[in-house]
Amino acid sequence: MRADGYNLGGEQSGHIIMTDHAMTGDGLMAALQALSAMIKMGKPASEAFHAFTPVPQLLKNVRVGDANAAMGAMSVVKAIAAAEQKLGKNGRILVRKSGTEPLIRVMAEGDDSDLVRTVVDQIIEAIPRQAA
Repeated sequence: MRADGYNLGGEQSGHIIMTDHAMTGDGLMAALQALSAMIKMGKPASEAFHAFTPVPQLLKNVRVGDANAAMGAMSVVKAIAAAEQKLGKNGRILVRKSGTEPLIRVMAEGDDSDLVRTVVDQIIEAIPRQAA
């Protein structure tokens, strides 16, 4: 947020940060700002906050011996490229190592839940799990 000068940010965990008002997440402040926006718009929450339609998403974690080696494996690189091609413009993939555990996190989202499940499973199958 700071690097790009944004004043609004959030996480899936629910933290909402509005740097115009505070430097940390504050649920009460976020709720008051949301109510203020609803009043200004003259709309109920169901209309005021319907900014996008969620799509099917799947996240799976894979325990590995060496996360760096697993991420660099050619089988993983090829599986990610194949998954990106299958999803095309109708989805996205994120594969990353955990910062705190020997895990590879594989997440995909897209219009077709069966395809999302398939590409995640194919990437997981390609991840080497041997000990470091």
